[in-house]
Amino acid sequence: MNNESKNEVAIAGPIQKLTRLLAAPIIEPSQRAARIQAVERDIVLPLRFLIVSILGYYFFFSGWFDTPGAQRASDWTLHHAKMLKGSFVSYAILNVLVAWAFIRSRPLSLRMIQSIVFTIGVFDGAMMGTLTFLTGGFNSDLFWVFLALVVHNAMAIPVALPQLLLNFLVSLGFLGGGLLDRLYGPPQDENPWTGEPSERMMVLVAWALCCYGIQVLFEKQKRAEAEATEFAVRQERLRTAGRLAAEIAHQIKNPLGIITNAAFCLQRAVREGEMAVDEQIDIIREEVDRADQIITELMGYAQLAEGKVERLVVSEEVDNALQEVFPAAAKYKVAIHKDYDPALPALLMQKRHLGGVLVNLLQNAREAMNGRGEIEVSAKYGQNDSVRILIADTGPGIAPDKIDKIFEAYFTTREKGTGLGLAIVKHNTEMYGGTVNVNSELGKGTQFVLEFPSRILMRLSK
Repeated sequence: MNNESKNEVAIAGPIQKLTRLLAAPIIEPSQRAARIQAVERDIVLPLRFLIVSILGYYFFFSGWFDTPGAQRASDWTLHHAKMLKGSFVSYAILNVLVAWAFIRSRPLSLRMIQSIVFTIGVFDGAMMGTLTFLTGGFNSDLFWVFLALVVHNAMAIPVALPQLLLNFLVSLGFLGGGLLDRLYGPPQDENPWTGEPSERMMVLVAWALCCYGIQVLFEKQKRAEAEATEFAVRQERLRTAGRLAAEIAHQIKNPLGIITNAAFCLQRAVREGEMAVDEQIDIIREEVDRADQIITELMGYAQLAEGKVERLVVSEEVDNALQEVFPAAAKYKVAIHKDYDPALPALLMQKRHLGGVLVNLLQNAREAMNGRGEIEVSAKYGQNDSVRILIADTGPGIAPDKIDKIFEAYFTTREKGTGLGLAIVKHNTEMYGGTVNVNSELGKGTQFVLEFPSRILMRLSK
């Protein structure tokens, strides 16, 4: 590696670290929508009502435009007073519509909320820019209002690009108001790009960047605390399941003790030449069935407390399972179609549990198609920020009378099947509060749909 390449690597490393540090954490859509709507409805709307009322008084009842000694009563202002009042009326009507949208009982979609907030933010910047022109330009005290608008936008819009774009447009509103003042206001010797005006613009831009950085760090800290709590909850659930398994497994000793006694009696009867051994055989069979039922119910529980909960990236885990079931060296004639939503929430699970679910379903699909056909795999948002994983094949399908039985332990439709694969799938899925459903039609393939909640605490609190 030459010196130039080493320098590029040396520069690229810190830049990548800074990019990762400043990257906004992924926020689930419902959380994002709830946060924006709460901020706008409970905090911002009362302030908007107060500000619009004060502006309405100054525009229509204070004689601001008619007073010769008014701070901004220039000929240009008086000439365009009607247009400015019309602009304020439009701004006030827009605020009323926004208030109605947030106050009404019907919840809004995330896209609609973000569009409303962005739109009203642009109009806020334009209106404050107009008032900046009317109240002294770059020297206007409304500069502090622009700083407040930047903070509001950072709180209301957690996504990097729209937040920074909106704050840039708000800053342009202040710049536009100041430049209009220089063009149409009293003549000034000061260059609009030197001295206090340029300093204020630099402060606005720096403040917008700082607010974004603070918001990112706040979100990361909040996410870390939420995930730490979630880890603790899930780990405790697994420990509880493990203790329960140990307690119930102790019950297996009872049927084993009865079987031992029956076997001893059966052995003695055989030695003594007695032929009436049916009772002992029936006892043994009955207790074996009882033990088998207990073991089936406990299957998978004994090792639940082992291992640790991890933060799993869904797309990576699905790809790992596909690679395990369909290794390139095997050259299966199977076309795999993948469709993953970007920025899916992570699943807090033990890696082997999720892997076991995915591998079992993919193996069943491969064997059902005899190694040739098509498989569709998708990972998308489900309801309430859950993760919905779909695995579909083009195999022969499952008979309607067998669909209700496929998740039962030891039930299988294949000659060499153990009947445990789908039982493990159902057990491991439900253990994390998830669900598994199957849709199948003879001759048209089978579709399994898994749905995992990304947050158990959120789910229980509703």
